[in-house]
Amino acid sequence: MTRYRAVLFDAYGTLIRLDRPAARLADAVRGRWGRELPRSGAAEAVRAEIAHYAAHCQAARDAASLQALRLECARILARGAGVETDDDGALALLHEAIVLQPYPDAAGALESARSAGAATAVVSNGDWSLAGVLAQVGLHVDVVVDSATAGVAKPSPEIFRRALAKLDVAAADALHVGDSEETDGAGARAAGIDVVIVDRSPSPRPGTIASLAELPERLA
Repeated sequence: MTRYRAVLFDAYGTLIRLDRPAARLADAVRGRWGRELPRSGAAEAVRAEIAHYAAHCQAARDAASLQALRLECARILARGAGVETDDDGALALLHEAIVLQPYPDAAGALESARSAGAATAVVSNGDWSLAGVLAQVGLHVDVVVDSATAGVAKPSPEIFRRALAKLDVAAADALHVGDSEETDGAGARAAGIDVVIVDRSPSPRPGTIASLAELPERLA
């Protein structure tokens, strides 16, 4: 068992990640247009698409606004890849290049929290489709709070309070797990929630965990 009644998780960079987007983009351009896209060019196109999504995802509060954002991202990706195509072709390119997958340690971390008697939630800066995305990749939590539908984003403590309210758990009885001290750490602590930062870099920072496989010992 754990002293925490709830464990909150960040999504992107903590539970889920993009699967080789630059390589996927280069493969898609080769397969669809028969031309080689240098890895550096593919990486730059992906960075531009990700930056646009991050800056505008909070506006994607429903199916229509999400589709509009995806089309904007698709056009940016196609332009960055140097291909001329219609909107359907750009969206197909986006679908092939931008694929989310769970980290290998994600499902185990969620199960560890549940087995310890804690409710689970995801608190993430993302669009309204996040709950569906998590389900599609096999990650199941009790509550999902995304910044688009919540109308507030990390590092604001309010988005964490929304999750706590849905779970009916006090801040002192919750732990948040994320990959960013600036958004996850600052926001959760401001809400009165304990924090664990996962640092997946080759040299994890002191005080962090290198993998979600280390989470059970923090739940004790």
